[in-house]
Amino acid sequence: MPNVRSSLTLLAIGGFLASCAVRPVALEPGKVMDMAKISLMPGSYSQLAGWSTDNVAQVLPAFIKSCDRLSKQQPGSAPLDPAAAGANFGQMRDWRPLCQQAAALPLGDDGAARQFFEGNFVPVLVGSKGTSTGLFTGYWEVELNGSRTQDGSYQIPVYRRPSDLVDGKPYLDRAAIEDGAIAGKGLEVMWLESPDDLFVLQTQGSGRIHLPDGSMVRLVYAANNNRPFIDINQMLLDQGVIASAQFSEAAVRAWMHDNPDEASALRRKDPLYVFFHELKGDGPVGYQGAVLTAERSLAIDHRYIPLGAPLWLDAHDKYRPVALQRLVVAQDTGDGITGPLRGDFYWGSGKQAQARGSDFFADGRYWVLLPKSVATQMTASLN
Repeated sequence: MPNVRSSLTLLAIGGFLASCAVRPVALEPGKVMDMAKISLMPGSYSQLAGWSTDNVAQVLPAFIKSCDRLSKQQPGSAPLDPAAAGANFGQMRDWRPLCQQAAALPLGDDGAARQFFEGNFVPVLVGSKGTSTGLFTGYWEVELNGSRTQDGSYQIPVYRRPSDLVDGKPYLDRAAIEDGAIAGKGLEVMWLESPDDLFVLQTQGSGRIHLPDGSMVRLVYAANNNRPFIDINQMLLDQGVIASAQFSEAAVRAWMHDNPDEASALRRKDPLYVFFHELKGDGPVGYQGAVLTAERSLAIDHRYIPLGAPLWLDAHDKYRPVALQRLVVAQDTGDGITGPLRGDFYWGSGKQAQARGSDFFADGRYWVLLPKSVATQMTASLN
């Protein structure tokens, strides 16, 4: 679900920049992404600050959801996540028995959950280029007002995926779409109240839309136009439009509301455009295909960290007395979550989640919990 996040020096914008659309955005043609190397160092649970006080049982539903996404058709020799090619995180034969054990545990029994993880997994510290400290931000599912029909204050369309959009090939950019290039073709899935509502929905990748009749529908990422992301929020910061000391998601929204013409021109500098579809049932759904769990799902760069793996997160906000020391599961990714030491913490849905996630900007590190058989092979290779 996440997107590109600016490296703000004084205050993070939080999930506002974190989560543009659950799928990674195509790179500019000819651009080669620098693949940083990952290092893994086996450790012990005594090294995990906060391990003894975390309610470990709360992560089991998330872990089981990820286990359910593992294809039963894949051979035992298949890796947990083929995209995470920088290290050996084990094969299906290493993970499936543990998934079965997890599913049989009594829900809510913290002692049983802790015994399960300590007895079957080894925490392995993730590092890169001589450090294990990385950046951790937050994202959430937005809540907006909307209508299924264009009426009254609802004049901003949310489009579904066009039939002529081809994966991997650049499509119409934001400016062309805003100028009406696909209007009137029956692609409107919802109507919102303002362009900045749409922009926030696109940066977060999913949202709960409250309709005039009191009902609610959930919109989730369907596709993007395969255009590069341009960080207009960083432009606002660099140009001093909003003072750095006051820079926040709320400040950006307020500026866009008060300066509609300038905001429209600025948004058009970002060619990336996201399309949505309505999700029936629970959500939001992360990149792995599992429904995300509030405060237990983490978005990572799954070129380095495998989707579905449990992770011990130890992150401390740079500007507020907020610390996260808890067991989470890698279930999501995004174009702005890049590198082996980068994570985006899912806070949940609604205003409280937004308030907690929008300014979360933390230094931290994480350990991936690997099956003991995999960790044993790793230790042998290090000796």
